[in-house]
Amino acid sequence: MVPSAAVSLPSSQRLPELDVVRGFALLGILIMNMPGFGTSFFAEADGSHLWPGRIDQIAEATRDLLFSGKFNSMFSLLFGIGFTIQLGRLLEKEPDRAVFIYCRRLLVLLALGVVHMAVFWGGDVLHVYALLGFLLLLLRRVSDRVIIGIIVACLLYPALSRTAQLLFVAPETMAQQLAIARTWEAADNLTFGHGTFLEAARLHAREFAYFYTDPMSLWGMFGFYVQMTTTMMLGFLIGRHGWVRRIGEFMPTIRRLQWWALGMGLVCSAVFGTGIQFIKPMEISAWKIVISTCYVLSRLGLTSFYVLTVVRLAQAPAWQRRFAPIAATGRAPLTNYLMQTLFATTLFYGWGVGLWGNVGPALQFALAVAIYFAIQVPLSV
Repeated sequence: MVPSAAVSLPSSQRLPELDVVRGFALLGILIMNMPGFGTSFFAEADGSHLWPGRIDQIAEATRDLLFSGKFNSMFSLLFGIGFTIQLGRLLEKEPDRAVFIYCRRLLVLLALGVVHMAVFWGGDVLHVYALLGFLLLLLRRVSDRVIIGIIVACLLYPALSRTAQLLFVAPETMAQQLAIARTWEAADNLTFGHGTFLEAARLHAREFAYFYTDPMSLWGMFGFYVQMTTTMMLGFLIGRHGWVRRIGEFMPTIRRLQWWALGMGLVCSAVFGTGIQFIKPMEISAWKIVISTCYVLSRLGLTSFYVLTVVRLAQAPAWQRRFAPIAATGRAPLTNYLMQTLFATTLFYGWGVGLWGNVGPALQFALAVAIYFAIQVPLSV
């Protein structure tokens, strides 16, 4: 079952490049999710660093600059491409019921995501993809110009959001949010670090409700939806025009785009990485407008570079053989995504091994790579 809840396709109908990209996205997502499995989401609300060691700081900076936001964006790009392929096949087979069938699949994905987030782990992204899938259904007949306009609006949103925060949100409000975050962090450390499975599930449900009811939290969640929409709409354009089936034809363009994307991604990441050191998450400042814009552009640039690099390499037979195990994980993305939660919460939560709060970024990175290559790849193969 793929992230859009479509039934797995026979190998003869699959696009191997998409499976490889999806497999790499799973690895990147696990690397980025490890901090959320082992420490509270609210842990750095005051901007303090939990890990003073130099190796951990380097690992944390590398993760934030090269991985943060890039791989869930990669998944949303693939979701947009997959939407056009899956709906197109449904329209060919059952034109009168195609939209109904796709809505049913999205509802299944939404239910899985809600249960995942409300019971097992608060960082679920499946429900986000499902809700945005309904948006794709509504927009499936609009022109390319409208889709491009939505992408541009999404890229502008972070700067506009930060400007609104600067103009309309009082410092006292942010101080209250910091106090709330510290309360949640204390509850997370107690319950996830030492509690039973049922206690952890109850707290996950409370946090789920908080994320979607607290006004400031909703503001942040909306920003995340906007970021996912950016690459999902880009994937929708790619899929709509069938470009994934014409990779060989576009190879010169792919090479040029690859290096332009890398340049934009690295420059914006450097500005973001430098600037983020001088501001706190709950602090209101004009500098955040620049930082947010650079983060979004670095996210788009590096995501595009990673995808284009994999696509280029996957055209060579030697790389196809090397990528085959990665592609196997990409053919079972939903299973592997949920499996990551199973393994990681067992390692970190108090009802499991109990490593909560005791594993720094460097070891988190190593654990993610080990889980992926030692467990998920062999099982997928």
